[in-house]
Amino acid sequence: MAESTFDILVVGAGPGGYVAAIKAAQLGYKTACVEEQFLGGVCLNIGCIPTKALLESAALISHLGHAKEFGVTVAEIKTDLAQAVKRSRDVSDRLTKGIGFLFKKNKVTHLDGRGRLQGGGKVEVTGKDGKKQTVSAQHIIVATGSRPRDLPFLKIDHDRVWDSTDAMMATEPPKTLAIVGAGAIGCEFADVHAAFGTKVVIIEALDRILPLEDRDCSAVVEKSYRKRGIEIYTGAKLEKAEIGKAGAKLTVRTAKGETKVIEAERVLSAIGRSPNVEDVGLEKAGVKLTDRGFVQVDKQMRTSAKGIYAIGDVAGPPLLAHKGSHEGVACIEAIHGDPHAGIDYANIPNCTYCHPEVASVGLTEEQAREKGHDIAVGTFPWTANGRALTAGDTDGFIKIIRDKKYSEVLGAHIVGPHATELIAEFVLARHLESTTEEIDRAMHPHPTLSEAVAEAALAAVGHALHI
Repeated sequence: MAESTFDILVVGAGPGGYVAAIKAAQLGYKTACVEEQFLGGVCLNIGCIPTKALLESAALISHLGHAKEFGVTVAEIKTDLAQAVKRSRDVSDRLTKGIGFLFKKNKVTHLDGRGRLQGGGKVEVTGKDGKKQTVSAQHIIVATGSRPRDLPFLKIDHDRVWDSTDAMMATEPPKTLAIVGAGAIGCEFADVHAAFGTKVVIIEALDRILPLEDRDCSAVVEKSYRKRGIEIYTGAKLEKAEIGKAGAKLTVRTAKGETKVIEAERVLSAIGRSPNVEDVGLEKAGVKLTDRGFVQVDKQMRTSAKGIYAIGDVAGPPLLAHKGSHEGVACIEAIHGDPHAGIDYANIPNCTYCHPEVASVGLTEEQAREKGHDIAVGTFPWTANGRALTAGDTDGFIKIIRDKKYSEVLGAHIVGPHATELIAEFVLARHLESTTEEIDRAMHPHPTLSEAVAEAALAAVGHALHI
């Protein structure tokens, strides 16, 4: 067994792990990153990036359907899912190669293999050829990510029952697709496959799609989806699944108490993700888990075992790439001696890239009221925004929840064009503790979508100018 010693060793090269490794190297630490599959993790390879590329294809199909309104005649629209998938893989490959370049640039050692904690500051790395080496480090960061979860009676078989990777890699659109779960993943794949001609049915146990988002935002997306022919069952319980060679039969108890049998060529399980804590050596190293099965960490990402940290999905929700990246930086800063290193978990933006897009940060209107805040709510519709009108994209609104006492932005919610870009303005405003009035007084250019941010701020104080 060959032995190597590092200051910091990161197990996993996803959005949390590779960022942590680069940050550590930049601060002068001898750093290594163990990864057995692919640099960039799920996000860059089979998650965030390639799915967004597919969603761009879906959006283009939608835009072409309205081309005549813009003075452009399109004789016939032919879709090619295989080509869209190929493009998504090309985009993904370009970014993952970039991480390899960044590792070399910052002198991060990439250990190609599976890492297992051994305790005592040691990690055993098993290469693809089966050969093992023991690596030692003063600080070990676990960044092993998560994987799709399934139900006991709806097991993912990668044939009739898909996970998100299967749904992303399919080169032939199924005639029918039943999606179990209407969170961000379920809604995004509903958008993609419906655009390529698949008849999509969504089944959600809670009372609305995108149940973590503001209720009014969910309603806008649901209305848009139904208009496109997507069938939606909310408040519905999946009671039985019969999987055969030709497809699946799902027995659903609807919100009205009726029994509905849904037949589909494929089923996508989109009910959430589970942390990758198995076969990592956590128990051997003395690392404790939470009741929900995630690695237990403190505010500076330290686990119960000395010298071992955890970041990203494996360290608990929200399971978001940008949360993992920021935890990676915060973890390294804590190791470097910054007593204030940490994450403001109340200011993490959520983004869903379906059409219309949905993005949010902070409390929903319901949550603010439940917490007893004395609030004012300002809403500005895209139908009153000149830039949205010129683009022909006017579904939705911007909503701000304001605390009346200090005019603090308790929450912001956007549904509509470029919501996932615009939400950053509210994240920064909350980070800098800006008041609602200060958001409006910062001049927004005309004509832009960003003007709606200022108008929503004005609406929250009762002085909207354009509605």
